[in-house]
Amino acid sequence: MSNDSTHVKPYVQVTLTTKALHFSISELQSRMDLRHPDALDLEYTRLMMGFLLFCPAPARLAMIGLGGGSMAKFCHRQLPGTRMQVVEINPHVLALRDEFQVPPDGPRFGVELGDGADFVRGPPARFEVLLVDGFDYDGLPEALSSQRFYDGCYETLAPGGLLVVNLHAGHPQYPQQLERIRRSFAGAALAVDDSDRSNSIVFAGKDAALAALRIGPLRRPPGLDAGAWKSLQPEMARVLSALKAETV
Repeated sequence: MSNDSTHVKPYVQVTLTTKALHFSISELQSRMDLRHPDALDLEYTRLMMGFLLFCPAPARLAMIGLGGGSMAKFCHRQLPGTRMQVVEINPHVLALRDEFQVPPDGPRFGVELGDGADFVRGPPARFEVLLVDGFDYDGLPEALSSQRFYDGCYETLAPGGLLVVNLHAGHPQYPQQLERIRRSFAGAALAVDDSDRSNSIVFAGKDAALAALRIGPLRRPPGLDAGAWKSLQPEMARVLSALKAETV
């Protein structure tokens, strides 16, 4: 494990209504609405929750990249039957978990300091859902976008499991990154851009997981409260629209 000096130390920017995590003034990593600390304030994080359309109640969920903890907090609150494991490589980010009101470790939730690339190369843990949002000061590390990494993601998923990856749509290597995911998942991958096309969320399914979703009206997953579901509906509709376009 690398020591603290090898990682850039982020800083926290606070306004009257928000608290944000930055590595630089031009790059926003995470943002929390102080009035609703468990809500998803950034569009791409809501888009990543599209996995709920395919797997509304996963038994086990893993995340690579804690950041400000937005997705970890949302899933912890909205998926009370799900056991969650979060891996974060930057100790300075991990040290801010209380600042962003990330829940303490417990029987169904834990955050550990570790390398996401090593995590998926370990003994398969068989998660139903794996969320990957591992950007650092320099962007997306090669270790979290290599063919070997995506192969490892496939292996760590349970049968019918789903990988969800946040990529920068405008990055020069984006086409190559997307192709690597498709290769690892035998072509079963769906890319959905956010509204300003800066983030591209890729859903990749193991054992025809994507094909299992019937295209129809949006329905709230069991257990998800009405307010949370309402906040997700525009992004859920975007996922369904992309899936429909793929199947036409």
